[in-house]
Amino acid sequence: MTDKRLVSPPEPEPQGWPRVVNAGFDGLVVRFADRLSEPANRAALAFRAALEQQSWSAVEETSTSLVSTYLRFDPLGTDHGAMATRVADLLASRDWYEAALPEGRRLWRVPTVFGTDLGPQLAEAAAVAGLTVDDAIAQISQTRLRVQTIGFAPGQPYLGELPEAFDIPRQTALTPEVPEGAVVVAIRQIVLFSVTTPTGWRHIGQTRFRLFRPDDANPFVLRPGDEVLFEPISAERYGALAGDGAAGGATAEALT
Repeated sequence: MTDKRLVSPPEPEPQGWPRVVNAGFDGLVVRFADRLSEPANRAALAFRAALEQQSWSAVEETSTSLVSTYLRFDPLGTDHGAMATRVADLLASRDWYEAALPEGRRLWRVPTVFGTDLGPQLAEAAAVAGLTVDDAIAQISQTRLRVQTIGFAPGQPYLGELPEAFDIPRQTALTPEVPEGAVVVAIRQIVLFSVTTPTGWRHIGQTRFRLFRPDDANPFVLRPGDEVLFEPISAERYGALAGDGAAGGATAEALT
C-alpha cells in the first residue's frame, strides 16, 4: 500500500505572520496564521519544541493549538517585555514554516471498522465528498494523518489533513452521542474521540483504541506531531479486539 502524505503541496509563508500577543499577566501566544495549514501547524509544533529545548527558567508551561504556541511564565522571574524579546529572537532564528517536526514522534496504526452500524454515517460522508464508500475508505486509510493538536476532551486528537474531497461541512444537526473510540470527519480533519460525547461531525468508523488512560503515568497516549494510519478491519475482527485491552490492537513505531 502506498501511503499518501499528510497534505497538499507546501503553501507560502503567510504575510504578516508570526505574531506575538499577550495572554493575561503571565502568558504569551505566538500565532503562525489565522487559519489551519500544514506549514502553520508545523511551525507551532516546531516552535514549542524549540522553546522546551531552551529551558528558560522563567517558563513554566508550553502548549500548542492548531496554529499557535502558548507559553506561561513566572511573572516574578521576568516580565512581558523581557520574555517577548527572547521569544522574538528565537522566532527570528529560522523559518519555522519549514522547520523539522519535533523528535520522538510515533506512527500509530489503528485497527478501524468503517461503516456498518459502528460507523453509521460513512455512506453519507462519502456522498457529500462526491466519493463511493470504497473510495472514501481508501482515501482515509491510505493517508497518514498528523496529530495537529490535542483538545476539547482529555487526550483527544485533531488529525489532518485529509484529501481535498473531504473538505465537507459539519452536520447542521447534532448527533446526541457517539462512543469512545469513534472516528468522525469534517473539514478535512478526523477526530478520534477519547470519551463518549455528542458531535456535529459525521461518525464514519469505530476503534477500540483508548486514548485517555487516567491511571497511567502518561494518561494522554497520542502527542502533537504523532501520525496515525486508520487500518480497515471487519466487524468480526473489531469484536475480537475486545480482549486486547486499552490498545485495541493499535501499534506504534518511531518516526525518524
